Amino acid sequence: MKTDNFYMIAKTMFGFEELLAKELIELGAQDVKCMNRAVSFKGDKGFMYKANLNLRTALRILKPIAHFQAHDEKELYKKICMIDWLSILDVESTFATHATTHSEVFKHSKYASLVMKDAIVDTFRKKINARPNINPSTPDLSINLHIAKHTCTISLDSSGDSLHKRGYKLSTTTAPINEVLAAGLILLSDWNKISNFHDPMCGSGTLLIEAALIAYNIPVNIFRDRFGFEGWKDFDKTLWKKIRDVSLNKETNYCGNITGSDNFQKAVRISRKNIENALMQNNINVTNADFFETKITPGSFVIFNPPYGERININTDQFYEKIGNTLKNNYQGSTVWLISSDVDNMKFIGLKPNKKIKLMNGNLECSFRKFE
Repeated sequence: MKTDNFYMIAKTMFGFEELLAKELIELGAQDVKCMNRAVSFKGDKGFMYKANLNLRTALRILKPIAHFQAHDEKELYKKICMIDWLSILDVESTFATHATTHSEVFKHSKYASLVMKDAIVDTFRKKINARPNINPSTPDLSINLHIAKHTCTISLDSSGDSLHKRGYKLSTTTAPINEVLAAGLILLSDWNKISNFHDPMCGSGTLLIEAALIAYNIPVNIFRDRFGFEGWKDFDKTLWKKIRDVSLNKETNYCGNITGSDNFQKAVRISRKNIENALMQNNINVTNADFFETKITPGSFVIFNPPYGERININTDQFYEKIGNTLKNNYQGSTVWLISSDVDNMKFIGLKPNKKIKLMNGNLECSFRKFE
């Protein structure tokens, strides 16, 4: 039986592989397999569009087009030239190359990227005596080279900009949480999407917006201006519109309250602007309040990302002790999750966590902890 399915790889953060695999299965992907910070799967062109639009924990979706061994720069160049670039890229189109290398031979990713760019340009010159232009910021086609030892994989990047760039953020506070990380935390926490959701240190509002998008089942990347696949030679505009319409029609009801607070008025202003930009001003309420003076409605679900002391200067042991006292006195009857890289100082909270999950926030090793 003929199938139009092809192999793809969705990149993610450390610790989110199983979450992303579950998302892909629920979306309808075939042959889903967890890898290191990635999940491989199969689907057709429409599914690739749908995955970019809907996946909450994916950073980018790659479509591998070539897989080979290269032991030096000449072999790498030669094998890239063997790919039928003219069927993939128009001479009038623009492209950009990116590389990641884990190899003793190819130590510099920028150099490997340059070799790929030269090979593509030279292939065009040799065959039609003309070449496509480079556009590093908004190319029609973004091409990814991954080298592990001598194994090379060339992929087309269907996402373009990283998928954490949702399109709803107008501005941010100091040390904002990554949108993919925020969505992943909510999905890891097993929030039932029925109880009230609260973030008492909401910063620029990322956790609140991601929670609302999850609660109402709204496609997470609906606010993005562009995806990489829109510049591809085989882009199907009609199919893309259909995928968008079908995804938007799956919105659900949520009857709880999504609320946030922050003790900095500037953060409250920024989060309100971002919430409005995400068209959620009627669904999320943010107030100016000091966490240490707040009380919560019993039965509420709380997730927050306190300052780590990495980019914001705080007296961490006293700070976490105060967090613990506030939770004990003012947050009784609620489920609280918090993430921090200050793992040593988290003991000052003085409460025994019901659950601990190890995660990475950029280069920082973090602990995501649950307190009943």
